[in-house]
Amino acid sequence: MADKKWYVLRTAGTKEKKAAEYLLKEIERHAELQAMVDQVLVPVKKEIVTKDGRRKEVERLLFPGYVLIHAELNPDLEFVIRNGIPGMSGFLTEKSGKNPSERVPVPIRDEEAARILGVQDENATAAAETLVNFTVGESVKITDGPFNGFNGTVEEIIEDRSKLKVMVVIFGRKTLLELSFTQVTKE
Repeated sequence: MADKKWYVLRTAGTKEKKAAEYLLKEIERHAELQAMVDQVLVPVKKEIVTKDGRRKEVERLLFPGYVLIHAELNPDLEFVIRNGIPGMSGFLTEKSGKNPSERVPVPIRDEEAARILGVQDENATAAAETLVNFTVGESVKITDGPFNGFNGTVEEIIEDRSKLKVMVVIFGRKTLLELSFTQVTKE
């Protein structure tokens, strides 16, 4: 019996999670496949984005279009993955040394798998990272608070507090305001 390795499966764009779900259900249905597969993984990273003045936590794919599987490959499992899973197009492959026209699944190196799994574990336990989509010098419009409707220029970004320092002209005088990312939108 061969040992289990990590393989990369290709999926249709934006169908990674759905394809992984279908694969897990198919493995559950076939008892003989359950012993061959340890884990199916869609690596993601949590981020906080500000859109339309609202903060929202989202999951970003680390490898769009790919799903990882830790398994012991055999012809039955290969057949199910290649032909029985909607949205999945098969393995990352290379030409066979024996038959150059044949393509065989290639496991990723143990160091790569460890790095990916380490990043995935770190992302699962870490707080979501705030994605800053503002730059210094950029024009913004204030959408919330007492200065709603005013336009200003970003002077400083304070990422750890999700704040911006924005220069606004009020009554002909420049005034520096500290606002949260949710209180402004790009112009």
